[in-house]
Amino acid sequence: MIDRDAHAVEERSNTVNPVSVVVAGGGTAGHIEPALAVADAVRAQVPDARVTALGTPKGLEGRLVPERGYPLAMIPPVPLPRKPGGDLARLPFRLASAVRRTRAVLKDAGADVVVGFGGYVALPAYLAARSLRIPVVIHEANASAGIANKVGARLATTVFAAVPGSGVQAEVVGIPVRGSITGLDRAALRAEARAHFGLPADGPVVLVFGGSQGAVRLNDGVVGAAREFAAAGIGVLHAYGPKNEVTVDVPGYVAVPYLTRMDLAYAAADLAVCRSGAMTVAEVAAVGLPAVYVPLPHGNGEQALNAQPVVAADGGLLVDDAAFTPEFVRETVIPLAGDADRLRRMGAAAAGTGHRDAAGTVAAAALALAEKGRNR
Repeated sequence: MIDRDAHAVEERSNTVNPVSVVVAGGGTAGHIEPALAVADAVRAQVPDARVTALGTPKGLEGRLVPERGYPLAMIPPVPLPRKPGGDLARLPFRLASAVRRTRAVLKDAGADVVVGFGGYVALPAYLAARSLRIPVVIHEANASAGIANKVGARLATTVFAAVPGSGVQAEVVGIPVRGSITGLDRAALRAEARAHFGLPADGPVVLVFGGSQGAVRLNDGVVGAAREFAAAGIGVLHAYGPKNEVTVDVPGYVAVPYLTRMDLAYAAADLAVCRSGAMTVAEVAAVGLPAVYVPLPHGNGEQALNAQPVVAADGGLLVDDAAFTPEFVRETVIPLAGDADRLRRMGAAAAGTGHRDAAGTVAAAALALAEKGRNR
């Protein structure tokens, strides 16, 4: 077990060369957000720490990382094919190129430790760090580990996971979530949040979002019941995705392409309707918001697995993608949104499943390893 006592790292702000941490979590928000939460926690524990994020030109990190104030170093993406074919044959060459570029980044950053979260940039980061004898910390957010982290876990010094049974031997700590979410007081921000979005000041509000790109299934199901929401006196805040188009003209229904203030969105809402990516489940549970989870029907079923702990605790409902229809919304979502007592019980149950200090735990472990290496 890594010693995470804060005294092991608190004196390093006076060193000539500040500790350097590289976080590797590009591609999707589910990889980027935990990486940035750990980056924030590193800075909170060692204010002068040098934190560099690895990313690819195609990922969301090109926008998200600079917005959070961290330098971003680009490397070639290395998607790992699941089937035989040309992409699989080219994989060794792509991987070698990405590892060479990553080695250069790690040397330039003077990296003392690499913290990886899976995805396109993770495997090159793990291999490059191993070749340079830089310690590696891995965090697996999903209920079923991806290929990059399964390989990386064999090379890492320390491995963490969000939930048990992820497929890698790890210490379970939950998912690193940004401080603006873990410290959110929804009740205190409720009035401000509703005014910000132009939502009704009173009555229940349902927050609908399908991730950064939206979700057509969620859009169709909720829009198809828009008039019933209005008739029941229920407001809706609907993030439909920048590539989609939604037009709704009923009282109390606010449709936007994208939400830049998720903290205010959570504070405005009494119930969420969303996908069940690992990061989404972690944030929604952390703020104590009951939810109707609609897992993506693709992949290996990890989204349904992500939501299971919250659903088992009665903090949310789980519905198959194909079953999320306007009829389901009318018969299940609208009555639930109007049941204040049940929502309170579900919110408390959801909050009880969360891990609020995962980011601090991962950051402290990484800093302890960095310190150990610098003292050798």
